Amino acid sequence: MAGLVVSGTQVSYIGQDCREIPEHLGRDCGHFAKRLDLSFNLLRSLEGLSAFGSLEELILDNNLLGNDLVLPGLPRLHTLTLNKNQITDLESLLDHLAKVTPALEYLSLLGNVACPNELISLEKDEEDYKRYRCFVLHKLPNLKFLDARKVTRKEREEALVRGSFMKVVKPKASSDHVEAPPEHPYTPLPSASRDLTNHRGVLGKCRYVYYGKNSEGNRFIRDDQL
Repeated sequence: MAGLVVSGTQVSYIGQDCREIPEHLGRDCGHFAKRLDLSFNLLRSLEGLSAFGSLEELILDNNLLGNDLVLPGLPRLHTLTLNKNQITDLESLLDHLAKVTPALEYLSLLGNVACPNELISLEKDEEDYKRYRCFVLHKLPNLKFLDARKVTRKEREEALVRGSFMKVVKPKASSDHVEAPPEHPYTPLPSASRDLTNHRGVLGKCRYVYYGKNSEGNRFIRDDQL
């Protein structure tokens, strides 16, 4: 079979542009494969993976897998990498993995929107990523590695105490900014005083934009509003 590489119990079918797992792959290799690498394909579904009931490692990097991802029960799977897919719903994924992969110890989600870091958006920072790790460890407490970084004792303890509160990530700053109409560029003056022929006294309110976590009391004015 073109593109298929088998070495002992390791099976690789990389970069074949397949949109689904070929039926013959499961028929020929499913009964002995312990490590399966399907990276760099066009997978949107994992139908057919049930033929690989003895898997211990599954590599699915660089595919098109989204929030409808469904894994069969894989009781021996300890390593799963889903880097650079299209997963946005972190909680649903983690709840699913907790049910179908009870032995999971290594998980990597880098390159997905569900994993907030600078690989996805320059607006994300280390604090966003720490919150993400805390929430993942709350849902999957048996993990030893997350995104190629070893889980520390401190992280595990924090996940027990605060993990359930880490679900919400910091919103994008742009969602807080209200653009002024293009025909009336923003000025500090109230609208009624912008007309040079109108000299009535007016009372205006100063508008502030709030940014950052726990931003109450921390008021900042955007540069483009000066």
